[in-house]
Amino acid sequence: MIILVLNCGSSSLKYQLLDMRSAEDFTLMKKGLVERIGDVVPDHAAGIQMVLDALVSPEEGVISSLSDIEAVGHRVAHGGEFFDRSVRVTPDVMDKIAQCCALAPLHNPANLMGIQAVEKLMPGIPQVAVFDTSFHQTMPDYAYMYAVPWRFYEQYRLRRYGFHGTSHKFVAEKACKFVGLDIKNSRIITCHLGNGSSVTAIKNGVSVDTSMGFTPVEGVVMGTRVGNVDAGAVTFIQEKEGLDWQGVNNLLNKKSGLLGISGVSADNRDIEAAAATGNERAELARKMLAYSIKKYVGAYAAVLGGVDLIVFTGGIGENAWPVREQVCEGLGFLGVEFDSQANAVRGKDVVISRPGSKVKVVAVTTNEELVIATDTMNIVRNK
Repeated sequence: MIILVLNCGSSSLKYQLLDMRSAEDFTLMKKGLVERIGDVVPDHAAGIQMVLDALVSPEEGVISSLSDIEAVGHRVAHGGEFFDRSVRVTPDVMDKIAQCCALAPLHNPANLMGIQAVEKLMPGIPQVAVFDTSFHQTMPDYAYMYAVPWRFYEQYRLRRYGFHGTSHKFVAEKACKFVGLDIKNSRIITCHLGNGSSVTAIKNGVSVDTSMGFTPVEGVVMGTRVGNVDAGAVTFIQEKEGLDWQGVNNLLNKKSGLLGISGVSADNRDIEAAAATGNERAELARKMLAYSIKKYVGAYAAVLGGVDLIVFTGGIGENAWPVREQVCEGLGFLGVEFDSQANAVRGKDVVISRPGSKVKVVAVTTNEELVIATDTMNIVRNK
C-alpha cells in the first residue's frame, strides 16, 4: 500500500512517500520538505500541490500517477481528550481537530489545512489523523490534573496532555524487541531528546506520566523552551519587564532553555563545542540539560515501582553520547550498570548498559513517519 505521510507545520511541511507491505517491510520511496509557506509558497494547498507534482514528475518522480497513492496519513499535534488513538478522517474528526486549535494554536490549524488541502486535491482518498497526544490519554487523573481551581478544567480542559506520543510509543516497542523484553510486562522510561524534549513513564505498554504538560513548554530543559519553572518567577519577570501575555509566551518558548542559559545557541552540538573551549555558561547549560533529564528518570522510576528499560531517542538522545552518560551517571542504585565504551557512538541502535545490568539502557533511532504510515495502513485496511 503506497501511503503519503504529511507533517504540516505553520510555515513548512515535511512529507514521505512509503510503500507499506507491513510495519516491518516497507520502502521509503521519496521524502522532502516545503518551506516558507505563507511567503514564497502561498498556502498549504499550494505546498501540497508542489509535493504531488514532485511525486509524479517525469524527471524525479517515483510514481506514474497520483492514483497510485492509496491513503494519506497526517501528523496532528493535539487531539485533546477526544482521541486516544489514530482515526480515519471524517467531518466529525475534522470538527474535533478544529476545536483543539485553541490548545495548539500554532500547529492544529496547519494540520487541519493539510487535511483540507488533500481533500480538495485528491477527493475521495482515505485520510488518517495520528495525534501527538493520543498515546498519553492513558494517564491517570492524578497524573494529568493541575492543582488549580477545578473550573479551569471544566471550562478550558486545562490539564497535562503530553506530546511526542508517536515517538515514545514507537521507541518503547522497538527497544523492547531489541533487548528481548515483553512490553506488556515491562517498566520503561523513554527519553525523546531534541530541540523539544520529553520523558515518559510507560507501564506494560501504556503511558502513565509524561514531562510535557498542557503545552510543550513544561518538563526538561530544551533548546529554547524553559522547561519547569516556578510560576511565581514568571509573574515576577512579567511585572519587572512590563511584558504582556505574548511577551511572556515568547520568553518561555523562544528565548529560554539552552539558548537562554548559554547565550550561544539552542543546538546542543554548539553547546558541547562551546563548553569544550571553556565557555562556562555553555558548560552550565550542558549540566542543566542532563540534570533535568536525570531528575525525571528518578521520579518515573519511583512512579513505576522500578524500571526495566531506559530508552534514549531523538536528535540529542540518538547522537549526544555525553548527555546519555551524564544522565546515567550515579544510577547504580536503580540497577543501571552503564557501559561508557558501548555508549560512545552516534545515530545507531545500541545497548549502552553492561550485559549483567539489571536495568537495560539503549539508544534507538525513532521514526514517527513510519508510525503514521503503519497506523494509516492498518486503519484503511480495517485492522
